[in-house]
Amino acid sequence: MYPHERSLVQRLAGKPFVLIGVNSDKDREKIKKDIASENITWRSFWNGEKGTQGPISAEWGVRGWPTMYVLDAQGRIRYKSVGSPGNETLDKWIEGLVEEAEKGAAGN
Repeated sequence: MYPHERSLVQRLAGKPFVLIGVNSDKDREKIKKDIASENITWRSFWNGEKGTQGPISAEWGVRGWPTMYVLDAQGRIRYKSVGSPGNETLDKWIEGLVEEAEKGAAGN
């Protein structure tokens, strides 16, 4: 997923878009190495020593990995996918919400 996420961050730079990741690996040092080697430039949180049972996934009710939430400019969950929805579907969701946010900002 990292290559596609990297492309989203690059393609949507300067637009109303933010990517946030949650890593469920139990080994925090491994995560730090992966972040460096995979060139992860977006905010990525560690789910804690309990891995998939950590506090972030518990708070959000995540039961399967990956789980993706796509939020709109008001912070409302507009799309949720357990498992990858596929890059084309994900791009369609995100691009639609970015366009919506840009139109809303232009109207203010």
